Amino acid sequence: MRTSPITAPTPEARVEEMLARYGASDACLARLLCDDHPPEQVAFTVVEPDLTTRDISYGLLRERSERVAAGLADLDIGPGDCVGVLMGKSADLVVALLAIWRRGAVHVPLFTAFAPPSIALRLTASKAKLVIVDADQRSKLVPSPDLAADPPWRIVAVGGEGRGGDLSFADLARTEPSAGSEPAIIGGDGTFVMIFTSGTTGAPKGVRWPVRGLAHMVTYLEYGCDVRAEDKYWNVADPGWAYGLAFALVAPLAAGRRSILLHAGFTAELTWRVLAQLEVTNYAAAPTVYRALRNAPAPEGPLVLRCASSAGEPLTPDLIPWSEATLGVPVRDHYGQTELGVFIVNGWHPDIRRPMKPGSMGYALPGWMVEVLLNDADDPAPAGVLGRVAVDRKAPLMTFAGYHQAPDKTAERISADGRWYLTGDAATRDEDGAFFFSSRDDDLINMAGYRIGPFEIESVLVEHPDVAEAAVVGVPDELRGEVIEAFVVPRSGVTASDDLTTALQRLVKTRYAAHAYPRAVHYVDTLPKTPSGKIQRFLLRAQRDI
Repeated sequence: MRTSPITAPTPEARVEEMLARYGASDACLARLLCDDHPPEQVAFTVVEPDLTTRDISYGLLRERSERVAAGLADLDIGPGDCVGVLMGKSADLVVALLAIWRRGAVHVPLFTAFAPPSIALRLTASKAKLVIVDADQRSKLVPSPDLAADPPWRIVAVGGEGRGGDLSFADLARTEPSAGSEPAIIGGDGTFVMIFTSGTTGAPKGVRWPVRGLAHMVTYLEYGCDVRAEDKYWNVADPGWAYGLAFALVAPLAAGRRSILLHAGFTAELTWRVLAQLEVTNYAAAPTVYRALRNAPAPEGPLVLRCASSAGEPLTPDLIPWSEATLGVPVRDHYGQTELGVFIVNGWHPDIRRPMKPGSMGYALPGWMVEVLLNDADDPAPAGVLGRVAVDRKAPLMTFAGYHQAPDKTAERISADGRWYLTGDAATRDEDGAFFFSSRDDDLINMAGYRIGPFEIESVLVEHPDVAEAAVVGVPDELRGEVIEAFVVPRSGVTASDDLTTALQRLVKTRYAAHAYPRAVHYVDTLPKTPSGKIQRFLLRAQRDI
């Protein structure tokens, strides 16, 4: 008897399957990300700087995260409670996140390059009850003008000595779960992450990720990156940011795909060694990483890459022929935002793969409805006409419901008729549906894939007693895509100097983030402003180019 071959679902049908799974009212995150997978299956390969490796199975993740979750229960951490996590890439990080989600609590990502004020803002805005922190990051939580001596959150130290009053992650991991304890069920609309994204004015804004958002994460993993069961997949992005959290950790867990975690900081030399010696077949990184690899000696011998993907900032076309010659495959550009995930791709999956067009960031991912709107009306722009990138809010994979406790900022993102989410980016679209990025219209700075709001840096600069006003802009940089430069109005009687520049750079490193200091400081008499007082950063960029 002849049997018919099994036909793979269409991308649209696959999206429906995932929405039914991850959007169900009884969705349980711990089961979806861990317990439903075979216990012997490898979830992560953790790589140390000396290239020794350790495989972490779903069974081990379940056993360890159940114990830590029991410890969190003893600390009265439950559904809806926010827990900040200030940790680098490690097995302990994955265990901590799964434990948080077992309790139905909400993970608040804290980038390890952040300085104390940036950390304090996120913890305060989210009303975090607990912070889990690597021992080498613990100093960022000591009392200071930004962090009260008696904050409302407790602190759990990981992997080393804490400070007086700290709890120990190792002790939590020794807690015996209660008999019959079950992971929390928060449903598809329940929040499991609150991540913060910066804008041009005001404080960073909280974005809630619901459990049903796993559908768009897995869609991107399957169709954008074409990650298969046999792949050795490595997304190098930091889990303190959206791309790394969603696609280096969460999506592989949901899809049951083994992922590589490098327990070390980035260097081009180490990255080359991991790619070669671990025989990575599917790789994702920001363009900055590819540029750094291009500037460093490649390893001897062939690589076995099948797919290479890029996201976080525009991919310059010169990287594609280099990638084909050196990596053996072209780098395919992808586009997204913290609020939405990745939704425009030069997809790798055969069902959506198309020839790449120079300079194009790709086509709408299955499950998304994307348009370029006219600048003066909420109507689709003709092909080739520059306009605003917008997403139909009825798209199946749309999850953005608004910024946390910021209705005015949410309103700025929604079109007058309520139909469109406005990304704040400008692009064109051709007759085939390919999108071509032009610029941001909201002054966000995109440095090495990290979207940085000028307001936070400007707020730090004006803390210096010699500074009257300050504005920052992003300027092109061959390696990082953009770097930050500052325009500073000194206070009366203050003379600009190299010492002042050094002091301002140090201040930003200390008070905001080590990676986001201004590479140059320009001293000016006044800043160009609109009649309402808004800084006209486009004039500063033009002034710099004169």
